[in-house]
Amino acid sequence: KEIIMSEYEKVKQPAHYQGDGMNVMQIIEAYDLNFAVGNVIKYVLRAGKKPDEGALDDLRKALWYLNSEIERRS
Repeated sequence: KEIIMSEYEKVKQPAHYQGDGMNVMQIIEAYDLNFAVGNVIKYVLRAGKKPDEGALDDLRKALWYLNSEIERRS
């Protein structure tokens, strides 16, 4: 489905952060995730859903945050 930018909500509950049931913010809060791990979840779940951004861009961002968290815990 093509998203028309004038109809696309960017701030309050954007479609690229919504899923079936819980949205990304609810998942992050429910699992009490820190910033880095929360961003991993955010970017994986929205991969390929944000207009004008490919899935690989989001997956690379998720990997960067995951590597950052691994380094922090090492």
